[in-house]
Amino acid sequence: MAKNTRNTRGRIISAAWELFYEQGYDDTTVEEIIERSATSKGSFYHYFDGKDALLSSLSYLFDEEYARLQQELPAEMDAFERLLALNHALFTMIENRISLDLLARLLSSQLITKGDKHLLDRDRLYFKYLRQIVLEGQQSGQLRRELTVNEIVKLYALAERALMYDWCLCGGEYSLTAYADKMMPMFLQELR
Repeated sequence: MAKNTRNTRGRIISAAWELFYEQGYDDTTVEEIIERSATSKGSFYHYFDGKDALLSSLSYLFDEEYARLQQELPAEMDAFERLLALNHALFTMIENRISLDLLARLLSSQLITKGDKHLLDRDRLYFKYLRQIVLEGQQSGQLRRELTVNEIVKLYALAERALMYDWCLCGGEYSLTAYADKMMPMFLQELR
């Protein structure tokens, strides 16, 4: 994908999710998304069939956060700490930028979709970065070697999805980040 294509698509996605958070999904129009993203109607419909198609683009925002974190996390941080830091940052972003309703819609859309399951796309930066952290952790003796890299990554992703799903089920009655900060170390402890 060319850089200009990524930038235009990314601007549309970012603008849409800002508006969804600010005023709700149902009250956001395609026209407002186009205006906020400073793109055109033609550009919008080149990338998306309509507003509903943007629901599956949340994984793009998650990957943008991972790209940022990949540059910012200290290199001396061990693999276990890095996994926990990534989870903390992602869940903080979710709490601050993604409405509970939209996260629930994304999770439910992934259950019923017959097409791509974006959250499970192994080519996403999310999975690539996790595989890199786990591999480095295994090579340095910080993480267990009896499990494959992919098994550990799957376990981590499973724990994250479980926490997000429970948070949605409970109507956001607790802090997702604070709860994950307490639970993820316990979920992942056996990986050391």
